[in-house]
Amino acid sequence: MSKPIVAIVGRPNVGKSTLFNKLIGRRLSIVDDTPGVTRDRIYGDCEWRDKTVMLVDTGGIEPESDDIILSQMRRQAEMAIETASVIILVTDLKSGVVATDQEVAAMLQKSGKPIVLCVNKCDKIGEVPPEFYEFYNLGLGDPIAVSSVHGSGTGDLLDAVFDNISQFDSEEEDDRIAVAVIGKPNVGKSSLINAISGETRVIVSDIAGTTRDAIDTIVDNEFGKFNFIDTAGLRRKSRVTDAIEHFSNLRAKMAVERADVCVIMIDAVEGFTEQDSKVAGLALEAGCGCIIAVNKWDAVEKDGHTMDSYRKKLMNDFAFMSYAPIIFISAKTGQRLDRLFELIKYVHAQNTMRITTGMLNDLLADATARVQPPTDKGRRLRIYYITQPSTKPPTFVCFCNRADLFHYSYQRYIENQIRSTFGLEGTPVRFIIRERGEGK
Repeated sequence: MSKPIVAIVGRPNVGKSTLFNKLIGRRLSIVDDTPGVTRDRIYGDCEWRDKTVMLVDTGGIEPESDDIILSQMRRQAEMAIETASVIILVTDLKSGVVATDQEVAAMLQKSGKPIVLCVNKCDKIGEVPPEFYEFYNLGLGDPIAVSSVHGSGTGDLLDAVFDNISQFDSEEEDDRIAVAVIGKPNVGKSSLINAISGETRVIVSDIAGTTRDAIDTIVDNEFGKFNFIDTAGLRRKSRVTDAIEHFSNLRAKMAVERADVCVIMIDAVEGFTEQDSKVAGLALEAGCGCIIAVNKWDAVEKDGHTMDSYRKKLMNDFAFMSYAPIIFISAKTGQRLDRLFELIKYVHAQNTMRITTGMLNDLLADATARVQPPTDKGRRLRIYYITQPSTKPPTFVCFCNRADLFHYSYQRYIENQIRSTFGLEGTPVRFIIRERGEGK
């Protein structure tokens, strides 16, 4: 990526995520008093001095912990440090310098990267308490007093960060296809991201709910340029038990809203559930291109008819999304991942397709001649013309004499005629019905 990367690191619960949200100007990373809420790397743009850097929020570093999740959080932080141009070490004024701070500081010094020491929770503006000077003992130069809650000191912090960045690449980021990977907990979303990116990009565990934030992963390959967004597993509302999980669900829904294509993951072993249809409904409402990916296909016992029968059942289960292509994959073995990339590009092209007004009205004339529009009490529906004002998803405006006569079933007939002629596979289609003279 062209933007310099700045990693925010430190031990758990010193306010890294609060500082991250303050610097990027929006609540992207989940904030809670519970240690260990942030687990993966969270990316966000930060603008200062008319320049932009990519900030990375990381999970709290516990150098000596053997816990599976904590050790993977430490590895995620180490990977952020390896790719960073500058590192911000966040400490906590209220707890002072602790042994973990010293261990993290020693680890950072070995990296050879520029380090900016941030002393957080200095909430009394204009007053530097005596315990602030204790942080000089970390040997990282002059500490900077910051209140991530109030925003005081963040300007000085960013000045120090930008002073350590020698060169900015002015090239604009290329247009990428944003792909949200969504589904229930434990269907293999994070495993798919890791398999696609070729690295341990997100933490993978059998523990449901391991992923909490929406994690962006940039992938450039022979198929094109992509931004894959790993999301938290979406549970039923009745199963959401705490605030952290509530915000995880909210982040997943926000990821769907900014995605071009949604890969809806199904567990091949467990099969279709009601929650899968609700997850798919989010993508439908957002107007995204949709692909149904049946993961863990390697774990299913198969014969010559297994895939066909499974596909027919899914087509029935997803009858409201009959346009979505179905692909059988394995994130564990890499089965059909190349085909998944091809399908994402194809569905994105369908979602952004624009059809000329002339072609649409030729189709309309043929369709209405074949099946007459409905009538009511002697009055027949007359469709004057149809046009496409927007894409993502393809949206069609139909001008007619009476909107109440344009029954849903006839809209579906016109939609089917458009799909059979122009494709539009993998994308929802929207219709806006306008009466002649409406809006004048």
